[in-house]
Amino acid sequence: MGSQSPIVPPAVIGILGGGQLGRMLGSAARAMGYRVAVLDPDPDCPAAAVADRVVIGSYDDVGAALRLADASDVVTYELEHVAAGVVGAIEALEPRIPVRPGRGPLLVTQDRLAERRFVEGAGAAVAPWREVRSAADARAAAETLGLPLRVKLPIGGYDGRGQIRVVTAADLEGAWGRLGQPPGTPLLAERELDFEAELSVVVARAADGEEAVFPIARNVHDAGILVESVAPAPVSPVVAERAAAIGRSLAAAMDLCGTLTAELFLVRDGSLVVNELAPRVHNSGHWTIDGAATSQFEQHIRAICGLGLGSTAALAPTAVVNILGRGVRRDARLLGVPEALADPATHLHLYDKRRVFERRKMGHLTTMGTDVDEALARARAALARLAWADDDTQEDDR
Repeated sequence: MGSQSPIVPPAVIGILGGGQLGRMLGSAARAMGYRVAVLDPDPDCPAAAVADRVVIGSYDDVGAALRLADASDVVTYELEHVAAGVVGAIEALEPRIPVRPGRGPLLVTQDRLAERRFVEGAGAAVAPWREVRSAADARAAAETLGLPLRVKLPIGGYDGRGQIRVVTAADLEGAWGRLGQPPGTPLLAERELDFEAELSVVVARAADGEEAVFPIARNVHDAGILVESVAPAPVSPVVAERAAAIGRSLAAAMDLCGTLTAELFLVRDGSLVVNELAPRVHNSGHWTIDGAATSQFEQHIRAICGLGLGSTAALAPTAVVNILGRGVRRDARLLGVPEALADPATHLHLYDKRRVFERRKMGHLTTMGTDVDEALARARAALARLAWADDDTQEDDR
């Protein structure tokens, strides 16, 4: 990847994707004096409020992506659902318009089968797995790997979507139908692990190989959606260092410039197993906005622009709880904000999504404490004071 000339303000940072991660990346960039351009199919996407320009287009629209690149000095992405061809088309413009991270990390992390092969090739562990294309393949995988299994679509799916849990051999027969795929489609079958904790490591890496690792976070998911994180994770220093080493080695193996998040399982025998990679800022790193010397979002901007990386030191034990939608699709209006923020250690981050519905990620609360258990208890208490207004109460409550 080599060295790069620094990209300094007021240069334009182009972001492929305008969701909440794009919004927070854009906010960090603007605070540093950069201009922001965003590509998204929704003109009212969360990042629109912080962008100087919004290019309307789908994540596979090469023409729209080239228009974004034409208005940018560097391009990055906030999600893995961007078509690799889009990133490749912008990369063809280099060195005029660099893309950081580039197409390589995207290809590795878009396809769960490719991701498993990459992680193993880089010397890290994953859950025992097989590629399966038929019920016979799946039965053979179940015999080899044992039950229960997680059967997943290789491409697409997030927040628990695109996967099923298989408990009995009989469940394997209908796996393709349950995932909405025709027989013969390759799927990932992997052993469900009995783990002690879910951890994640966020590592930033610059073009010259400089790297900085944030303290490890401990996460809790509910039906595939991240609901809580605390950092620094209450694990031994040995486990924390091994997790950080995994993050650093995978970022180096990708030759990544930007931010990589590795979600890990701490298995009961003390081993660490990679569950998922994201070559971007991540929900489990949101604690860094208020709880670290440098947020993951500023760190990503510094990395892709060739600036020195910031300190990753934790300022205090920090907890994050996600604010999820509830009920039917309707206009979003959050009740209970004054009550939630009565705790002076609690901070509210809403993503400016106009519509709320069941389990949609709408924002998060961050709380600091003397230890992560206290911080988490206070964050949960603040969350309990929040509720989404029903349609028929919105006028009366204004």
